Amino acid sequence: MAEKAQEFSATGRRKTAVARVRLVEGTGTCKVNKRELKEYFSSEALLQYIVQPLELTNTLEKYDVSATLKGGGVAGQAGALRHAVARALTVADSSLREVLKNSGCLTRDGRMKERKKPGQPGARKRFQFSKR
Repeated sequence: MAEKAQEFSATGRRKTAVARVRLVEGTGTCKVNKRELKEYFSSEALLQYIVQPLELTNTLEKYDVSATLKGGGVAGQAGALRHAVARALTVADSSLREVLKNSGCLTRDGRMKERKKPGQPGARKRFQFSKR
């Protein structure tokens, strides 16, 4: 009976986006919601942002990445995916934690959209004040 390849999973979040990632030893393919990474994220800047943890740790060709993304927009999903990949790499190899932590890949970006307040049209905007 063939042994199952070791699998490492992690969750990453950014704004309202949630990314669930599975890392399996392989050739370096990346699938996001059953689509290729380049097909899902068209922006070159976002692609570089996502693969940054893999490039920093020299594991780009070592692991196959399979991810499920939900919620948020394109940039939020990219941030969530980067966070999840970095966390999965630390589960796979704890010696990579130092490099990822120093580069900021393990830090959860807690910036969220500010809620709308009652009595005003937006989070910060006010209705026009009239003295008379």
